Amino acid sequence: MSTHPIGRPTTGTLRVPGATLHYEVRGSGPVLLLIPGGSADAALFDAVAPVFTDRWTVVSYDPRGMSRSPLDGPPEDQRVERHGEDAHQLLERVAPDGAPVCVFGTSSGAIAALDLLARHPERLRRVVAHEPPLVELLPDAERHRALFAEVHAAYRREGVAAAMATMSAGTGGGERESERRAADRPQSPPVDDVLPPHLAPMVSRMHANTPYFLEHILRRFTAHLPDVAALERVADRLVPAAGRESRGQLLRRPAALLAERFGGEVVEFPGGHVGIAEHPVEFAEVLATTLG
Repeated sequence: MSTHPIGRPTTGTLRVPGATLHYEVRGSGPVLLLIPGGSADAALFDAVAPVFTDRWTVVSYDPRGMSRSPLDGPPEDQRVERHGEDAHQLLERVAPDGAPVCVFGTSSGAIAALDLLARHPERLRRVVAHEPPLVELLPDAERHRALFAEVHAAYRREGVAAAMATMSAGTGGGERESERRAADRPQSPPVDDVLPPHLAPMVSRMHANTPYFLEHILRRFTAHLPDVAALERVADRLVPAAGRESRGQLLRRPAALLAERFGGEVVEFPGGHVGIAEHPVEFAEVLATTLG
């Protein structure tokens, strides 16, 4: 593996069916692929990557349709399987020797990471899935399906702010928590005066991405049913993860269910659903320990 700058990333583009992906590479060593969630992009990991670049080749990217990864045509509803294949093709680009890599995904990015593990386990050594909102796995899935349908309806009726307030209240944050975390939640448009400083360069892109996320990603990803049988066959490579502050909240439950199903435990990270934005260095240190 070639050596890449530890500070500023080396950037590249990758043509995939229907889109062109923007990706960033730092450091040297075995590959660690970081997949953002919500309306975030590769910059979500700018404060995380330095913890790893002395011993890992850290790769991050903007998912298709987000920020600097334009679609070939107009926006359309997204499929988890297509996002998983995007990640696989990116691994083929950055690790062409076929060596096993590690993957971290958060929120909707964790759903893509699980799909990647289910269908391409031969490329992966370990996958850390942080709070994948796979509510279809839950026994009360119908209620949560209705929640995300209402989020989408609120977006169409009243716009982004109403949709995000509906989602925050429904997933367990409540109105007060929604106000406190609004700027940090990758699914929501940040508020400049309370955005963590390391995410400031991403603020305008997140604003622009949020309508696309609400219209074309949120319902499709939360309605996704992963191949649990395929994941069970490689459960030793999967680490379900959640935030310490997410205890008792909806977005923690799918990770807990996967851990219980596979006979493991949920690995806890600092903060809540957006802990990587709130506590990037501490979050990265837990991730480093988890990867081993």
